[in-house]
Amino acid sequence: MQRSVAIIGTRGYPSFYGGFETAVRKLAPYLADQGWGVTVYGRPGAVRPEDPGTDARVESRITAGLDTKSLSTLSFGLTAVLDAVVRKPDVVLVMNVANGFWLPLLKLRGIPTLVNVDGIEWERAKWGRLAKTIFRAGARATARWGTSMVYDARAIAERWRQEFGLEGFVISYGGDEPGTLPAPEGVTSGRYVLLVARFVPENSIWEFIEAVKLLPKSTPVVIVGSSGNGGEMDNAVKTLAEERPNVQWLGHVHDHDHLLALWQHSGVYFHGHSVGGTNPALVQAMACGAPVVARDTVYNREVLQSAGIFVQPTAPEIAFALQQVLKDPARQEELSVQAKVRAATAYTWDGVCRAYEQALEETLDAQVSKKLHPLHGRLAGRERLRR
Repeated sequence: MQRSVAIIGTRGYPSFYGGFETAVRKLAPYLADQGWGVTVYGRPGAVRPEDPGTDARVESRITAGLDTKSLSTLSFGLTAVLDAVVRKPDVVLVMNVANGFWLPLLKLRGIPTLVNVDGIEWERAKWGRLAKTIFRAGARATARWGTSMVYDARAIAERWRQEFGLEGFVISYGGDEPGTLPAPEGVTSGRYVLLVARFVPENSIWEFIEAVKLLPKSTPVVIVGSSGNGGEMDNAVKTLAEERPNVQWLGHVHDHDHLLALWQHSGVYFHGHSVGGTNPALVQAMACGAPVVARDTVYNREVLQSAGIFVQPTAPEIAFALQQVLKDPARQEELSVQAKVRAATAYTWDGVCRAYEQALEETLDAQVSKKLHPLHGRLAGRERLRR
């Protein structure tokens, strides 16, 4: 008998917005291959149904919501959950604890949930006090009403164990091994510094800007990203690029192959993310063989292990590390090989998708067992590394 799953909490299928959307683009067709009926809930204007990679077996359902920074996740999550309550899939995969408020509706309907909790959102500097309070409350609701949890890093799993007393499945993100791509126009392979990040304080954007000012003006620098809505960081990067001919600011790069090529041909990639568990951009950079200099955090150390150089978030230390790698081709090659090996052994999409399917099956089986044996406790789950 075919099992059915609904995926709630992303911008839809297929969408190219961020890490959750990339994961869904990989996971949804994989589950369809395994015989699941798959529905992905999304937002108006956020999906590309004409994309040649779209799998027709995956049902895309668009619901209404308020497309604002503070209410989009909550409102689209609510309408998706209400639709799922009516359609009653066997199990729901929920992305983001902000949707935890709506889990009681699924629980009352008898639908088990597997929740990817994402990072520790209530500690992100980009959110104001109200948003942090909402995320924290959503995490508490998720801990209370969710059937089982997914953590994208062991460090995130440990935080949830300490704060909420919950175990769960540890399932990270994967990376695409791109093959050999031509160097992007306007850069020389192995000779430029690369940054790929959303412009938010916790991604070390200010520190990187100051570090670039300490680099020789002959050092090529390529910056990919923006805040999405303008602001001080965008203005500072714009000014930096205008004042320094060696700096290119590309904004958001929509062409996926172009982004992969930028990582593959970079002389050194700076990853300044400080919160959020396993970062999809870091995993993809590793799969492309980018030599990585990363901000020293428990999350980045978990992902990179020995396949990177770690720095404190100060401009002099960042600038020094970038220069040291950029002027040493042997060190570049060593870091590149280590990164690719690490990605190929620990962060493959096939392993990620298999882990999600097993987690969904165990979540659903636990629900069935609980119905047959009412005294059976809620799914606690044993921590597993699913990569």
